[in-house]
Amino acid sequence: MKENIFGRDIHECEALMVRFGEARYRGKQLFQWIYEKKCEDFNEMTNFSSSLRKKLSDQYDLFHSKIETTQADPHDGTKKYLIELEDHQYIEAVLMHYGHGASLCVSTQVGCNMGCKFCASTKGGKIRDLSAGEILDQIYLVEKKEKLRISNVVIMGIGEPLENYHEVVKFIRIANSGFGIGQRKISLSTCGIIPGIEALAEEDLQINLAISLHSVFPDRRKTLMPIAKRYDFELLMDACKAYFTKTGRRITYEYALIDGYNDRDEDIVELIRLLKGSQNHLNLIGLNEIQETSLKESTRMNYFLGELARQGINVTMRRKMGREIDAACGQLRKKRYEDKVSV
Repeated sequence: MKENIFGRDIHECEALMVRFGEARYRGKQLFQWIYEKKCEDFNEMTNFSSSLRKKLSDQYDLFHSKIETTQADPHDGTKKYLIELEDHQYIEAVLMHYGHGASLCVSTQVGCNMGCKFCASTKGGKIRDLSAGEILDQIYLVEKKEKLRISNVVIMGIGEPLENYHEVVKFIRIANSGFGIGQRKISLSTCGIIPGIEALAEEDLQINLAISLHSVFPDRRKTLMPIAKRYDFELLMDACKAYFTKTGRRITYEYALIDGYNDRDEDIVELIRLLKGSQNHLNLIGLNEIQETSLKESTRMNYFLGELARQGINVTMRRKMGREIDAACGQLRKKRYEDKVSV
């Protein structure tokens, strides 16, 4: 089976051309054909000789995954795509429309090992990591299907990005240099993998980092997010402070409000203690309820927001989108696997 050339970065393209006995600059041309021009066939690369095109096609594939299913919310235009990979595994991507443009939420793994109680992605665990090309393909496929340009990317779909660190960083660099998506328009959300946060601080990237917080009480956070048992809460906060100091990029803390669990008055008090005087941002989220748990969306969302805002906390409420579809991470994929089993 030939290796897929989609997902190679500029340095790999240059090295490939040098190995073929070509000038290094041919690697940049190849990179442009793959990403900027979104070429689908080596024979379309008209500034290459026929012999070079044959070498490429003999040794490499230019393969793309396929969108199997699309769900669309009639109210806000949110679309979710179930994507079938070459090995017949499934992932999801979600397209959202905002005033600043089209935003795509992408997956980084097939399944997830984080075990978060409120997330459908983790049911069944992780099967494998995605390659940089498979993450990039989500942008490629949606742009092609919808005939639009993705301007913002949220790395917040199925999987923990910092568990697939090298492929995710490679994806970010190619999305920036190949697809022309500004680094400041790329956001990465993590459950709080401290070594990954520390490594990311050294990458000289201008992306937005989001931390899945969901509780400021360590024991409650561990109950919601088992991965928190591995990474001490105070050490996570230290890593976040070090990241901000190193990069100058403010951190967003994601906080899904769960009825009776993390929406209490004492939660407000501790959030104020954590964030008062900070340049970082708190993003409150309405819980996407899933069948596998009894967790419910908070009934105190507006009160919670108001109390924090009155204390000068930099806080917003994320607009909830995709209410009419399986918008929560992993829901559509899980249904597809259940359908296959029942056939």
